[in-house]
Amino acid sequence: MTPTRTRGPVRVVGTGLLGTSVGLALATRGVDVLLADPSPSAVALARDLGAGRPATDDDPPPALVVVAAPPDVTGDVVADELARWPDAVVTDVASVKAGPLRQVADRGGDLARYVPGHPLAGRERGGAVAARADLFAGRPWVVVPGADQAAVRRVEDLVTDIGATPVALSAAAHDEAVAIVSHVPQVAASLVAARLRDAPAEAVALAGQGLRDVTRIAASDPALWVQILGGNAAPVRRVLGALRDDLDVVLDALDRLAGGGADDAGAAAGDGGPAVGASAALAALVAAGNDGHARIPGKHGAPPTPYAVVTVVVPDRPGELGRLFSDMGEIGVNLEDLRLEHSPGQPVGLAELSVVPAARERLETALSHRGWVVHSSPR
Repeated sequence: MTPTRTRGPVRVVGTGLLGTSVGLALATRGVDVLLADPSPSAVALARDLGAGRPATDDDPPPALVVVAAPPDVTGDVVADELARWPDAVVTDVASVKAGPLRQVADRGGDLARYVPGHPLAGRERGGAVAARADLFAGRPWVVVPGADQAAVRRVEDLVTDIGATPVALSAAAHDEAVAIVSHVPQVAASLVAARLRDAPAEAVALAGQGLRDVTRIAASDPALWVQILGGNAAPVRRVLGALRDDLDVVLDALDRLAGGGADDAGAAAGDGGPAVGASAALAALVAAGNDGHARIPGKHGAPPTPYAVVTVVVPDRPGELGRLFSDMGEIGVNLEDLRLEHSPGQPVGLAELSVVPAARERLETALSHRGWVVHSSPR
């Protein structure tokens, strides 16, 4: 293991998902972690999970404080910690940055020792029970540059020690960025999932992987997201406004097509009609989505890589997926990504194995020889 540059004690204020995960990541590397939370039972749970030990008045002053409080109180908690520990660097993990930074400044906090941060990591479930020591592994962690470079380096050391990658962004740039890559996707997922409440049971029974992909994050904590969206209201509103404009174009195209007018093909034949251009508008939307999706970073943050997909039928029994992975290892093909979908009413699942294109044919052939049912993809 790489030597740890973070020196304790590190005080973690807030023992929910992120705070406990920070504690676990540091404690497993031998760093002394002091846990604090308004709830004694929350501290006890984090302690029992191995995230550190409860903070006491007899502890030495912390060198670093990580505030993992709810977004709407992060600024106040940071200001309190700066005042209580005059020699400590204080950072936070809130998903909005401009608001807490402004709150700390308004309270006269020492901004030279406050280094705002935000790990782009999380889970659908919250709380300490969902915490993991590797939650931040390979994930970007925004660190807002400050006046004191030594303080910034101390936070960057923390980020690197627990496996994340420091990314320097101003508070304003961060809030604009997370509006489009995190906050608006949450709203979109919730809007789509909300349509399912009153959908006929037979319609919901047809749900496939596409719906599950789109709505996965709709299971998030409503109370937390009220705070996040409220704290980043202006950037989120701008993105949603542009999204609404795009949706209006789609609605207009669908209205024209539903009205019985000719589509583009009919217009080309000289028929004309109210739906002229509607099909092109829908095609442009899907094409724009293709372009945007192609910009999403690939594995380990590398440029997007087109993978080939090998689909394998996996019996829904203990050990079968592990056997598939073991066979892939023996064949010598690396699994780049995995999607697993269960067939409704059938005791099998479909494992979509993403591999480099050059390995697809070899993998399909080798798995078939080992008895797996493989659905070949078009080449």
